[in-house]
Amino acid sequence: MSSQIYKNQIPQDWEVVKLEGIVEIYDNLRIPVAASLRKFGTTPYYGANGIQDYVDGFTHNGEFVLIAEDGANDLINYPVNYVNGEIWVNNHAHVVSGKNKIVNNKFLSYCLKITNFSKFIVGGTRTKLNGSILKNIEILLPKDKAEQERIAQVLGDMDELIGAKCELLDKKRAIKQAAAQQLLTPKPHWHTTTIGEICEISAGGDLSRLTFSPIKTDKFLNPIYSNAVSDNGLYGYSSDFDYEGNFITVTARGYIGYAAARNGKFCSIGRLLNLKPKLNISCFYVAEYINHFIDFVIESTGVPQLTAPQISKYKISLPKDKTEQEKIAQILSDMDDEISALQDEIEKLKMIKQGAMDELLSGKIRLKG
Repeated sequence: MSSQIYKNQIPQDWEVVKLEGIVEIYDNLRIPVAASLRKFGTTPYYGANGIQDYVDGFTHNGEFVLIAEDGANDLINYPVNYVNGEIWVNNHAHVVSGKNKIVNNKFLSYCLKITNFSKFIVGGTRTKLNGSILKNIEILLPKDKAEQERIAQVLGDMDELIGAKCELLDKKRAIKQAAAQQLLTPKPHWHTTTIGEICEISAGGDLSRLTFSPIKTDKFLNPIYSNAVSDNGLYGYSSDFDYEGNFITVTARGYIGYAAARNGKFCSIGRLLNLKPKLNISCFYVAEYINHFIDFVIESTGVPQLTAPQISKYKISLPKDKTEQEKIAQILSDMDDEISALQDEIEKLKMIKQGAMDELLSGKIRLKG
C-alpha cells in the first residue's frame, strides 16, 4: 500500500494507484554524454542526483518528474526533481510525466519525495530502481485533479519561501566573507606575530575522565566541546571543567582548523587545541582570523592531525590596540548572529513544510475548492 496512508485509512474521493496507470515514461529520449564531449550551453543536464552541468540542446521539453534510476546519493531522501522546460537527461534518471487529466506533476513529485524507495531498490554496490519496478510503485491520489493542484500550490509556495531564504543566506555569507577579507587584511599600523607568541596552547583531554550528560541539567552545567564541527562542537555537559575564561578551541583531528571563541567554564576533548590569548589579545579576533586567513597545511598519510607545536608557528596579523581588535570581531560576530538566526528560520520552515507534506499528502488535512 501507499506510504502516505494515514492510520490505514484512504480518504474519501482519494485512491491508491500505481504509477503505470497515471504517468507516461520518457526514458527512451535520454542521451548520456561524457563530460569531455558536452557542448556548453544553458540547458540543465540532469543525472541521478540532479543538475550535473549545463549544455547546448535538449532531450526533453515540457513538464516532467525525474527519479534516480541508479547512482542515488541518498536512499532515505531519494532524489526526485520536478522540472519544467528544456532539459537534457542522461540514462541515470527515469523521466515521467503525469497523464494530463489524471495527475498534476508537482503533486506527483511531492508524493514521490515522501515515498520509501529503499524497498524498491535492487543491486549491490550500485543500487538501481528498475523501470518495471517503478511502474508498480503506488501513491495515494485525490481523484479530483483540482485538489491535487491546491496541495501542490501550498507546498510549492513553501518551497519558494525556503528557496528565497536560502538565497538570502548565501548573500549574507558572501557579504560576511567579503567583510572579513577587508577587515582582517593587515593595515600599516598592525603587527605580525605567531599564534604561539600571543596564546598559551594546550590539548584537550580524554572523555573517559569526565562524568557527563548529553543534556544540560542543574548538576551538569558546563559544556563539553569536541573536534566535531556540527553543533558548534558541543558534545554534552559535565559537572567538571578544564578551562575558565576566554579561549579559542581549534579542531585538531580529521577536519582541521575550525576555530571557535569560548567563554566561561568548559571541558575540551577529542583532539581539540585550546588557545588562551594574552591579556591584550581578543580571543574573538583570533578565532575570526584563523577561520578566514590561515590555511593549515598538514603532511600526513593517515587522519590529518594538528599539533600544538605546529599551530604555534603560524603567523597572525592584528592591531596592537585590543579595542580595535574587539571592534572588528564584533562586526563579524554580529554578521554571524544574523546568519545563525536565518539558518534557524530556514530549518523551522523546513520542519513546517515536512509536517504540511505529511498531513496534506495523506489526506488528513483537506484543501477544498
